[in-house]
Amino acid sequence: MNFSINHFENAANEIYKYMSPSAQLVWPLLNNYLGHETWVKHENHNPTGAFKVRGGIYYLSELAKEHIKSALVSATRGNHGQSIAFAAQKFGFDTDIFVPCCNCASKNEAMSAFGAKLHEIGDSFDEAKQLAKNYAEDKKAHYVNPFNEKLVLGVGTYAYELMLAHKDFDKIYVPIGGGSGVCGLIKARDALGLKIKIIGVVSENADAFYQSLKAGKIINTQSANTIADGLAVKEPSPLAFEIVKNGIDNIIRVSDDEIAHAMNIIFETTKNIAEGAGAASIAAAIKEKNNNKGKKIGVILSGGNISKNAYIQILSKEAA
Repeated sequence: MNFSINHFENAANEIYKYMSPSAQLVWPLLNNYLGHETWVKHENHNPTGAFKVRGGIYYLSELAKEHIKSALVSATRGNHGQSIAFAAQKFGFDTDIFVPCCNCASKNEAMSAFGAKLHEIGDSFDEAKQLAKNYAEDKKAHYVNPFNEKLVLGVGTYAYELMLAHKDFDKIYVPIGGGSGVCGLIKARDALGLKIKIIGVVSENADAFYQSLKAGKIINTQSANTIADGLAVKEPSPLAFEIVKNGIDNIIRVSDDEIAHAMNIIFETTKNIAEGAGAASIAAAIKEKNNNKGKKIGVILSGGNISKNAYIQILSKEAA
């Protein structure tokens, strides 16, 4: 999976037919809180409220060029499914999306609103993914693996935008769920020939990538119970793990309390809503702020898709 500058530029040009580049902003109050220059990449401002939409647009644009007309099937905790459903509307595909029974209701509603047929089944993302594969095979539909080369190239355009504008970052913090976001960041950095340190962030309760990197081989966890549903992955993709192992500088674990605190800080200092996974990078920056004084840091606010009740509960708990 080797991408050049031309790969990213071509993917971006295709994606920009359906959305604009996302904002990358400095917030003085957040700078004051962290004690260093911090640039926030606002993927929460995208059409589906998350970075994944880039991958869906690019992937389906390529399918359309290949004249593939079969129905699409995929599995998700929400943001990947929304990206596929959003793009399917644009390119005329029927879509079945599998989610676990515990999934965020507002994300489910958004996928349905984009036209996807939703299947709520299984107790985890990994179980829903296997059931989606089985369904696609039975129906002779096109299965969209949540981690694949075209999705990585598509979502990696967020990283290309950010680093093309700021080649002098010392480090960038990025949440790790399925791995497309962090792998896109690694590949964009390498295409640009930069030396920026990439720091992955996982939940303490869903730390398969952390354990795998530490062991030097893939480790699957028994559970992935975290408020950051975008990080709730028990089984790392082998391809994603290889890219992360060879390209990342460190992985940091953050607790649910640290994620909740970061969600509060983001709202207080930027007036943006961040879902758990979207706040994880800021949670890690807060955790390491004493090590980053005088440095220029990037943080990926990967999404803002969280239910109203869950968000109010998290903010209210910290205020209590």
